[in-house]
Amino acid sequence: MCLMHRKAWPPYLAGIAIGLLQIPTFLLMNTALGASSSFVTVAAHIAAFFDPGIATMKYFASHMYGAKNWWQVAVVVGIAIGAFISMRLSGARRQTISPVWERAMGVRSLGARAPIAFAAGFIMLFGARIAGGCTSGHGISGMAQLSVGSTLAVAAMFAGGILTAMLMKRA
Repeated sequence: MCLMHRKAWPPYLAGIAIGLLQIPTFLLMNTALGASSSFVTVAAHIAAFFDPGIATMKYFASHMYGAKNWWQVAVVVGIAIGAFISMRLSGARRQTISPVWERAMGVRSLGARAPIAFAAGFIMLFGARIAGGCTSGHGISGMAQLSVGSTLAVAAMFAGGILTAMLMKRA
């Protein structure tokens, strides 16, 4: 079966593909793979539409312009488009609401799930900005650069995920 029509790629092939993407990212854009900065770029432009003074703030100004910032936005958009194309090519179908939501949160509808997912995503993004990078930035790029901070961040993410799973299983 053609790789593009499979429901899932073998993890080692997906890992190799992501790892090889590091090379042109560093060589052409002088930056690492990641996603959280793209949200700052988009948010800064939206905020600047309402208050042009935003562009004078150092944090926002550093994320508003330049190929590096728009590259990350393109990566996030590409992930969404790629996931959609992959789903269509593989014929994969899934439920709108995963059964996990009902078991863990007692949620059955998209209307109840969406605000919870949005709040959780916001908290994760806020944490990513405080940590100086997102899970993909630390886990893929930071560890590829042998960064001690990224290795500790990934270990903390796994520990937090395991602890959360254990607590959710008890509930």
